[in-house]
Amino acid sequence: MPGPARAGALIYAKDPGLLTHFYRTLLQMVVCSQDEQLVVLENSDIQLLIHAIPEPYAGQVVIKRPPELREEGAIKLFFTVSSLAWAEAKAADLGGGLLSQQWTGPGFVVRNAFDPEGNILQLRELLGSPDPL
Repeated sequence: MPGPARAGALIYAKDPGLLTHFYRTLLQMVVCSQDEQLVVLENSDIQLLIHAIPEPYAGQVVIKRPPELREEGAIKLFFTVSSLAWAEAKAADLGGGLLSQQWTGPGFVVRNAFDPEGNILQLRELLGSPDPL
């Protein structure tokens, strides 16, 4: 995805390094640029920006371990992974996790997941495709 992306997502993070590692590893992304406030990640599907929560708000945010799930959000991002079983094991190693309930849609299987700060996301595994990534 050379040049500025036409679309993507931005996630505010208490610990940008931790979330960068989580998404970069789980979604097989590359770091395009980074500074103290912002990391730009991308893969062939999406550009994802991890932005440090600015002060004074950052001081008000407490992240527990394990994280409290932020299930009341109005937006949930979804991403495709090559294997939900692999993603479940990898997410746990990275401080996040997958929830147990699974749904099947047209051409995919999906499970909700969470990152190390409790943000809810959805992971999809495509059916009938040798390797969607």
